[in-house]
Amino acid sequence: MFLNPWSLNLTLCAVIVLFLVGTAAKTAVRVLLYWDPSSDSNRQIRLEAETWLSATLVEYALLIQVLTLLLFVIAADRFSQMISGAMCATGTLTANAYGIPDLLIKLVGSFLYGFWILFHRIDISSERYPLVRFKFIFLLGLVPVILVDMVLQTLFLANLKPDIITSCCSVVFGDEGGGGRGNLLTGSDPQATLIAFYGLAGAIIMTGICFLWQTLGKVRRLVTGGLSGIFSLEWAGFLVVSLAAITTVFSSYIYAMPYHHCPFCIIKSEYGCIGIFIYAALLAGAFFGLSVGVVEPFAGMDDVAQTIRRYRRGAVLLSLVLLIIFTGLSSYHLLLYRLTGGA
Repeated sequence: MFLNPWSLNLTLCAVIVLFLVGTAAKTAVRVLLYWDPSSDSNRQIRLEAETWLSATLVEYALLIQVLTLLLFVIAADRFSQMISGAMCATGTLTANAYGIPDLLIKLVGSFLYGFWILFHRIDISSERYPLVRFKFIFLLGLVPVILVDMVLQTLFLANLKPDIITSCCSVVFGDEGGGGRGNLLTGSDPQATLIAFYGLAGAIIMTGICFLWQTLGKVRRLVTGGLSGIFSLEWAGFLVVSLAAITTVFSSYIYAMPYHHCPFCIIKSEYGCIGIFIYAALLAGAFFGLSVGVVEPFAGMDDVAQTIRRYRRGAVLLSLVLLIIFTGLSSYHLLLYRLTGGA
């Protein structure tokens, strides 16, 4: 599969990202050793220019890395047309032991890469660059994640062969007792999943409104900080529950087939590519929701306090809008079915 255009694009992106981040990692080491904002030495001046250039390159590299999550899923869907037994990305990703782990690494990594970009943007909002050390330490922590992602992706593509017989999504995500090996829905309760889904969505909206009201009221940072942590934890739980709800409940209503459960088929054109919009709203909303708590430890720094205060208000508001969009898109077919007389 290495000569396939999708594989070449994924590999090229991985090489470019690794080169740019690896180059910036050298700068990160020098920052840890020599960074002294109170100094006006030639080394400090050169290091300041170097950190600016390196951070800019890393920002673009991590944006590419985030986009490879979408590219990877679309590529897996295209590969399914060449693999026996595969009907969508599910069959491709389960064709060997590296597909699902790589997808999870890319998903978690996308949030980490987004957080780094956020810290960089907050840092350059101040003339003193108070987060330089932190963001370059963070960058060094991202290097192993990018390396693991690249290794898993390479192993996945290397072991992906057209003559492999894999399982389709109806087997992998089939109902309990359906006879499928590796059933991923065993023990799931759709009703409990829906209760958790709408319960957490309601809790997020309530917490978000309280957060916005208290920040406008200029209450103490301790109270606001506590709400930001709760808000982020609610979003973390909602992200997990939402992925389960899409698979176990909402997908079958989108397909209009009660026994078809798959989180990947909904991105296909025959379903209006609605899955792309559903996942975009969910992941973007979760990112902004989680970021509210992630930036909280720096909210007390005078140099960036105002920037973080403005960002958190905007992030909470935007995450609530995306939550409503995501909930509406995912619930539409279910509600339509119930309103038209379905049980």
